[in-house]
Amino acid sequence: MSVTGWLLFILLVQVIHGLGTWKLYVKAGRKAHEAFIPIYNAIVLMKIINRPTWWTLLLFIPIINLFLFPIIWIETLRTFGKKSTSDMFLGVFTLGFYILYVNYTQDVTYFEKRDLKAPTKAMDTVGSLAFAIVVATFVHTYFIQPYTIPTPSLEKSLLVGDFLFVSKFHYGARTPMTTVAAPMVHDTIPIAHVKSYTTFPQLPYFRLPAIQDIERNDIVVFNWPADTLYHMYKAADKRYDKPIDKKTNYVKRCTAIAGDTLQIIDGIVHINGKESILPERAKPQYFYIIKTKEEVSDSFIKDYQITESTNLFEIENKVWDRPEVKELLIKSAGIEEFERDSIVSVITGSITQDMYNQLNLKITKNYFFGNLTFDKAAKMKSDSRVQSVERYVKHINEDGIFPDFKDGIPSTTRNWNSDNMGPIYIPEAGKTVKLDRTNLSFYKKIIGEYEGNDLVVTGDEIRINGQVATSYTFKQNYYWMMGDNRHNSLDARYFGFTPEDHIVGKPIFIWMSIDGINDGIKNWRIRWDRLFTTVSGTGQPQSFFKYFLVLLALYFVGEHFWKKKKKAKEA
Repeated sequence: MSVTGWLLFILLVQVIHGLGTWKLYVKAGRKAHEAFIPIYNAIVLMKIINRPTWWTLLLFIPIINLFLFPIIWIETLRTFGKKSTSDMFLGVFTLGFYILYVNYTQDVTYFEKRDLKAPTKAMDTVGSLAFAIVVATFVHTYFIQPYTIPTPSLEKSLLVGDFLFVSKFHYGARTPMTTVAAPMVHDTIPIAHVKSYTTFPQLPYFRLPAIQDIERNDIVVFNWPADTLYHMYKAADKRYDKPIDKKTNYVKRCTAIAGDTLQIIDGIVHINGKESILPERAKPQYFYIIKTKEEVSDSFIKDYQITESTNLFEIENKVWDRPEVKELLIKSAGIEEFERDSIVSVITGSITQDMYNQLNLKITKNYFFGNLTFDKAAKMKSDSRVQSVERYVKHINEDGIFPDFKDGIPSTTRNWNSDNMGPIYIPEAGKTVKLDRTNLSFYKKIIGEYEGNDLVVTGDEIRINGQVATSYTFKQNYYWMMGDNRHNSLDARYFGFTPEDHIVGKPIFIWMSIDGINDGIKNWRIRWDRLFTTVSGTGQPQSFFKYFLVLLALYFVGEHFWKKKKKAKEA
């Protein structure tokens, strides 16, 4: 909805409010016209129903106002003597229009000094619950949001099962854009598995002042720009355009900020022509081709904390060396050859069970892919059980690498993959780039989707909002988000730039961490060394959990002696 649309909507609401309540204002000793003056009418109404004036502010905060409006409808009815259960029910389920009925048909009395206590225990409980939801929603929206790491894209920096607190105020809290939604849930209501929001009406993007800018290598929570799923529990049968603030939350490392030029060379990120130096706490990991002298054991995997591994396969050379077979497997399954002898070759790729059976493949016993950090790889090289360790680097072009889209056919214009791509310019607000058919694919989504222009391409002619365009000036900043688990992360290498209006917040604190979170509660194990650790900072993470326990013990001891002393005085 446009700004003009919102102004007309607010004006309509004010007119309806005035028409529906002006007689009640007069009954309360106020002037009739006061019911029609925007904002002032709400302040006057708070005085009439004997509620704090600052409640007026809450009426203009999305989501929170959804809870406050029913409370005010009920309070208004109670102030004028309509306090039966049926009155309250009608007030809420007619969306306040019952007040209009009372205004014109009922001869009511204004109770200025009415009892503000709830008439029943049930109503008191409902009121307390509503107040708790309002406070929690306010904190959740503008200050701190809980978040759980669902995937291993940031291993070993953040682990699956880490429970985080995400700061909204570091990068400036984004006010809700979706105005009608269930509180404290994202795009889906748990258990019910139904959509948690309506797409209309929508507020324009607005962000409160930040206390810091996003810096290179910050870990950031953001809305996944490419999210077109109906909701997180169902596969999409078609494209669903979701509100920005209801797109799926992702967490990645911001490897490049607006204005940077990024290039990935053999898996190593370079910014503005120089290798990107990661903070000490960052622990990027890559797939390594590991060959051991004997069959790989579980203890070997555990020693090197290998959480992801992929089998390599042996194929007979007489099959693999047939040109038509090799060409088909490379194109359809991305097969790569790593080693060969006179009889068999060692290969990997997207091998299906049918391929395995038809080609008579065998799984290698002492040769596999495993994810390792640089430190673990260096340690493994000196292990007597290991024959060789080599970091895997892709060299053939890969389907779906930005700005290409995944269609089963790798790009024919760029020999790019997740280990080698770029250079790519990260758009900056106010900066202008030249546009032509050779670079339009990088900025097409920005121009047409993220920044809301009408983009039409006819042959070599590019038109933006009906005008022929040879350049474009960006309206907002963009960022390049990547996972530390470089060979198992759906990130900017596939979906491209993240717009500034998609930024959610900064993870600041791990309050709980559970190993095996997806393996059933019987297999849960608390990672005690990660409890109460900060996400960012210098040096290695340190747990403050023991200090928390000490403070908690001191609190209970202090409370015990305070109560004992109080009882002694009363005696």
